Amino acid sequence: MNFLAHIFLSGENDIIKVSNFMADSVKGNDYLDYEGDFQKGILLHRAIDSFTDANETYRLSKHRLHENYGHYSGVIMDVLYDYFLAKNWDKFSNIPLHNFVDNFYRKLMDNFEFLPEKTKRMVPYLIEQNWLETYQTIEGIERILWQMSHRIKFRYDLSKAVNELRLYYADFESEFFTFMDEVQLMCKEKLKELG
Repeated sequence: MNFLAHIFLSGENDIIKVSNFMADSVKGNDYLDYEGDFQKGILLHRAIDSFTDANETYRLSKHRLHENYGHYSGVIMDVLYDYFLAKNWDKFSNIPLHNFVDNFYRKLMDNFEFLPEKTKRMVPYLIEQNWLETYQTIEGIERILWQMSHRIKFRYDLSKAVNELRLYYADFESEFFTFMDEVQLMCKEKLKELG
């Protein structure tokens, strides 16, 4: 899952949302450098990633992209699932997406000092270009995927995956809803386990 889904799956706790968001920049046992809810968010992020990688529904979606995008198919799928979450946001939350995103950006800035350096460098672009709301249109995710292609020096043009999105739209969306039911249950259990 990409940024929006990770934040959404964090529940109501703002610190868990922030630390789930930054978790990719916290390697190995470095999560032990953090305390309380920061540690919980990092561990929740890792649980979501492990669950996603092993999930049959997610793997079915990802498989459609593998021939054209190789191991980047998972990166693309994460963005596509964020697209379906943003597009169908009102089915998952009573808080409008704009309000949810604005609140998250504020909490991110309130806790900026705790973010790893790599995350600190990314945050201004995230907010200025409003990545989280950009996910709700195909044009928005095409732009995000193009930016990702730039970071991998265009070994693949990931933005072309919108062609597969359009071609298999109903399948991807149906699989997304199935996956979200499963991952939400897992996250509720994981958050209970983390206390």
